[in-house]
Amino acid sequence: MKLGAENRTKLIAAVALMALALILVARWMFSSGGSSPAEASPSASVAIPSSAQPPARTRGRGRKINTASRSLDPSLRYDWLKASEDTKYQGKGRNIFRAQIDMPHPDRNGTTDHVKLPPQPVLPPPPPPINLKFFGFASKPGEPKKIFLSQGEDVFIAGEGEMVDRRYKILRISPMSVEVEDVLNNNRQSIPLTQG
Repeated sequence: MKLGAENRTKLIAAVALMALALILVARWMFSSGGSSPAEASPSASVAIPSSAQPPARTRGRGRKINTASRSLDPSLRYDWLKASEDTKYQGKGRNIFRAQIDMPHPDRNGTTDHVKLPPQPVLPPPPPPINLKFFGFASKPGEPKKIFLSQGEDVFIAGEGEMVDRRYKILRISPMSVEVEDVLNNNRQSIPLTQG
């Protein structure tokens, strides 16, 4: 049995892709110029103050080679640590970590003093709206009134006092609307008859 005799075009395409891959790998390896992996990877660079950085060398084609990674000293620089410890972080705006706003209040002397406003009462969020749509009646003579309700692609048929979708109770059916109660949130809503 010959290898690839059944599908000759797939074999030719695979060989062409392998040759292209070999050419690209060889080009990549020879164009890097034998640089070390620390120089080639961008994650190996470390921020160094401009006074401590050695000048960058350029290669023949004009690209810069960062020689800072070769001269990195692994010992701790206590002067840099001390400078970062003494840094004071202050802003001119309001403190984003406080809920109250400090308002300047003028004194009798003409100077301003900060007065704290009382916190505003937090109101509970309103209950979610009932997403049912009332679009028709389903009544037969001699039976109690029933209505069609829809929620997305689901269609429900219910009468007064019945539950819909294990959450909504039909309270009252009128000719132009239906009153529905959300039993989970104790929210009542009147849903009008929709056309179409």
